[in-house]
Amino acid sequence: MEDTNTQSEKNFRDKISTVDIKGKRKWMYVFKPKGTLYNLRTYFSIVYLLLLFGLPFVKHNGNPIFLFNVTKSTFIFFGQVFLPQDFILFGIGMLVFLLFVVVFTLIFGRVFCGWACPQTIFLEMVFRKIEYWIEGPANKQQTADSKTWTSELYLRKAIKHIIFFGLSFIIANTFLSYIIGVDELFHYMKEPMSKHVLGITMHMVFTVLFYAVYAFVREISCIVICPYGRLQGVLLDRNSIVVIYDYLRGEPRTKKRKDPSEKHGDCIDCGMCVNVCPTGIDIRNGTQLECVNCTSCIDACNMMMKNVGLEPNLIKFGSENDVATGVKPRLTYRIKMYGIVLIILLSVLIGLLTTRDMFDATVLRVAGQILQENPDNSISNLYKIKIVSKSGYTEPYHLELDTKDAHIEYVGRKLDSLKSGIESEEIFFIKVAKEHITQRKENMHILVKSGNEIIQTKKITFIGQY
Repeated sequence: MEDTNTQSEKNFRDKISTVDIKGKRKWMYVFKPKGTLYNLRTYFSIVYLLLLFGLPFVKHNGNPIFLFNVTKSTFIFFGQVFLPQDFILFGIGMLVFLLFVVVFTLIFGRVFCGWACPQTIFLEMVFRKIEYWIEGPANKQQTADSKTWTSELYLRKAIKHIIFFGLSFIIANTFLSYIIGVDELFHYMKEPMSKHVLGITMHMVFTVLFYAVYAFVREISCIVICPYGRLQGVLLDRNSIVVIYDYLRGEPRTKKRKDPSEKHGDCIDCGMCVNVCPTGIDIRNGTQLECVNCTSCIDACNMMMKNVGLEPNLIKFGSENDVATGVKPRLTYRIKMYGIVLIILLSVLIGLLTTRDMFDATVLRVAGQILQENPDNSISNLYKIKIVSKSGYTEPYHLELDTKDAHIEYVGRKLDSLKSGIESEEIFFIKVAKEHITQRKENMHILVKSGNEIIQTKKITFIGQY
C-alpha cells in the first residue's frame, strides 16, 4: 500500500479547483480583497471603464477614434481608416500584435488578465462588488445558499440579477457602438424595431451572452474558454514575472508558533490566499494555468503577515529563478530573438503606414471597346476608375493627364470629392487628336489629385491605331 506522501504527490495539481470530486461545478465564493494592490486595481478600473464607455463618443474629423465595422469592412484605429485594400497592413499588424503578446507574456506572465482584461475588470470590479453590496460578504453568501432560501434571499437574488441584466444591456450597447458606431446605434433606437430585426436580435444575443458570462460562467471563462490562458502555458519560463509564493521563506508552514525551538517558515497556513482567489487556486502550489495574476493573494497575505508581525511579500511579483536562486529576472535569448523580430515587423508596419496613400485607385479599360474614331478627327479610349478615400473625412478630388496632347471627357457624373470609406466610380474617355498619334500603343499617366497635391500616379496604355 502506498504511503500518504506518495499518494499526495500523485494527486498534486491534477484537478482544477472549480470542479469537485464528482466532476460537478463548484461555485466560487470569493472573499473581498483588501490592500494596496486592490486599491490600485480599483483606481485603474475606474479610468479603464471611463475610457471603454467614453471612446465611442470621441470623434476625429467626424469619424470615431475606434471602429471595427465587420459588416462594412471598415476599421478605424486612432482615427485612421483601414479598408479591405489594406489587407497587407492588416496582416502585418496582426503579426505585430501576436508577437507583442508573446514577448509581453514571456516577460510579465498573465498580468494583462488580472489588470486589463475586460472580463476580469467587469467581473471583479463591477459585478462582484454589486454582489457584495446586495448579498453581503462571501461567507454570508455561502451560508445563505446552503440553507433553505428565504423570501428575503429570493428578493435579493432577483434584484441582483435584474441589475446584472441591465448592466449587460449597457455593455452590449457599448460593444455594438464599437462595431457600427454610436450614430448608427442611436439611429436604430429611434426607428421602429421592425426595420432592424436582425440588429435588435444581435443586440439581445450579446446582452444575454454578457449576462450569462458575468452571472453564471464567471471564472470558467478564464480557466477553460479564453485562449490566452492556454497560450500562457507554453510561453512562460522560469524568468517570467508572475505572482509567486516564496516557498524557501514560507515552508514548512504551520499554524502553531508558540514553541520557538520548532523549525517553521513564515506561512501561517491561514488559507486567505485561497479564499480571495477568483479562480480558487492555492498559489502555494506554484505557478498554475488558472492564475490570472490579479494580486488578490498578495494583498491577503501581506495583511496576515502584518497581523502576526512578519515581513510582507511572502507572496509577490517575481520569477521562479528569483525565488529559487535569488537571481533577478533577465532578458533571455528567446525574449531577445522574439523582440528583434517584433521590432523589425513594427518598423515595416510604421513605414507602410507613413507612406500609405490617401486614395486607393484602380484604373481599368472598359471591356468591349478598343478605340473610337470621332468626327472631330480624334481617337478616344474608354476607361473606368474605382477609387476610395482612406483619409477619414471628405477630400477634394479630380483627375489630370501628364500630357497636353490628350484630354479627359467624362461619361455621366464627374466627381469633385470623395467621402471616407465609400468606393466611388467614374467612367471617362481619353481623347487624342490623330496628328499627335505616332504609334499603335502609347503609355500615359493619370494623376489622381486632391487639390493641388498628387496622391497617386496611374499608368495606362492608350490604343491609337488598329
